[in-house]
This record gives sequence, C-alpha cells and structure tokens, in this order.
Amino acid sequence: MIKADERQLLHKYLLLELAVKSLQIDYKKTEQFKMKIVFQPLMDTLLKDLRQELFNLKQQLAQLRIRVVGWQPVDEYFSDVQVATAGNDVVLRYANQALKTQVEKLLINQINK
Repeated sequence: MIKADERQLLHKYLLLELAVKSLQIDYKKTEQFKMKIVFQPLMDTLLKDLRQELFNLKQQLAQLRIRVVGWQPVDEYFSDVQVATAGNDVVLRYANQALKTQVEKLLINQINK
C-alpha cells in the first residue's frame, strides 16, 4: 500500500520521467532549428536540472522501497503504471491527457525558475 505522501513523490517522479523522455525526443529535432544555438543550451540546462531532480526522487523512492516496474497503455486515453512496493505490487491508472498537461506545467514552472 502506498501512503499519500509516497504517492505524491511517485507522481512527481513519473512526471519528471515523462518530461525528460519528451525533452530528449524533442532535443534531437533542435538540430534542424535555424536558432539552435539559442535553444540547445536552454534545453541542456533544463535536461540537466530535471535529470538531477529525477535521480534524487528515485533515491528517495528506493529508500521507501518503491520502484516503477513499467508503463502499459490501456487504450488511447489511459495508461497503467505498475509499482513495486515493500508490501505488494500496485497498479495505478493515469489519464494520458492529464499527464501531458501536468508535464507541460512542470516544464513551464522549471523554465520560469
């Protein structure tokens, strides 16, 4: 069973993981930008900060003996996240559009720091 505070950490971890993956995909496309000299350093800094935060959260979750086992798409609207805990495994269902919106907000907040 995952406590409320642990679930918040896990949720933030999932958002960070998605943000890093999305930025890594988008980063490859910056090579085609005419102004890549402007965008690439910004994305480098953003990725570096997000990876560090992701690493720290992963360590916190590991101390709580919580780890993400995998993502599984249910359909075009939902995905299940399988989480291993000290007691038992838990499957959490997320709405894909809600995750996308939350990742966008996370990235905007990170840029505005």
